[in-house]
Amino acid sequence: MGGFKKFLMRGNLVELAVAVVVGATFSGLVQALVKDLITPLIAAITGGGGPDFSQYVFTVNGAEFMYGDFINHLLSFLIIAAVIYWLVVMPMTRVIAFFDRNKKATEKECPECRSDIPVDASRCAFCTVELSQVRAADRPPA
Repeated sequence: MGGFKKFLMRGNLVELAVAVVVGATFSGLVQALVKDLITPLIAAITGGGGPDFSQYVFTVNGAEFMYGDFINHLLSFLIIAAVIYWLVVMPMTRVIAFFDRNKKATEKECPECRSDIPVDASRCAFCTVELSQVRAADRPPA
């Protein structure tokens, strides 16, 4: 029982639980935004049948296809994906690039075969060229 308690109290699990709750709440918020603001706005601009796309259906051999509900979910997905991209992915990419900008190179390119080799290698492991024999002008900057 102690191992189970330890598992439940790990920081990652608690953070994951918080993320799921916040994500579900955010999803509900975006769905309300699409249903209550965006679809009525689209209907007002296009002069479409009504402000709620979920009422749009067509029937084939008695089977009802609710393409309007799909449009609502598609709009919700696109909004969530855009928010995640611009508020999570782009900032994290910039933060990672910021911290990686001053990293010293650990590999260089072999002037003969263009393979990545350790910076202090004296011979290429792929083409076996001796790097000390290669002219300094041919060497890539370290």
